[in-house]
Amino acid sequence: MTDLHLLWNDPSVPIVLRSTITSPFGRKVRIAAQALGLSGRIIRRDADTRDAADDLRCQNPLGKMPCLLIAGEAFYDSGVILELFDLLAGGARLLPGISQPLERSRALTRARLADGIAEAALLMVYEDRFREPSQRSEVWMGHQRGKIERALAAFEQAPPQTERIDIVNIGLGCALGYLDWRQPVEWRDTHPNLVAWLNQFSAAVPAFQQTESKAA
Repeated sequence: MTDLHLLWNDPSVPIVLRSTITSPFGRKVRIAAQALGLSGRIIRRDADTRDAADDLRCQNPLGKMPCLLIAGEAFYDSGVILELFDLLAGGARLLPGISQPLERSRALTRARLADGIAEAALLMVYEDRFREPSQRSEVWMGHQRGKIERALAAFEQAPPQTERIDIVNIGLGCALGYLDWRQPVEWRDTHPNLVAWLNQFSAAVPAFQQTESKAA
């Protein structure tokens, strides 16, 4: 048993997830934890990335969430945390193991593409939220919109499988959920395969609906 397992299985060791309920990347972590039976050990504590006094900036110098604290040691970002969860669950649950380097690299690449959709969407939302109208850049917004549209087109041609939960479909589900919620772009009318895929994923993975945020 590794030190990681020892820490995780020790009830005296605090395990804290710094994230809001609205973060698409925090949602990835919460879905994975539920799917792997790990959520019972995790206490979620809100984080405010705009607050200079929030100790998130001490835990993750980048001041970004999600950040997982195990006995006070910080692990970030969501991709790292999902790989950590995969190890805790025995390996090769969320992505292929190291014995399959090509398949593992393909899964990580697709997962990063899904994350890129959420990242670009967040930047579009922040542009509207944190800048005065006179400061907003349509060039910047178009740049982010292009990332989203190209990534959606790639997934529209080859949606992930839904037979088992993994690092790719968790990330894509959370990205599409964020697009539906914040609506930085309209995607449903032009991506019927992804609409059908998201319906299947939502039905197959109860944690997806359970982690859906209705917050403003």
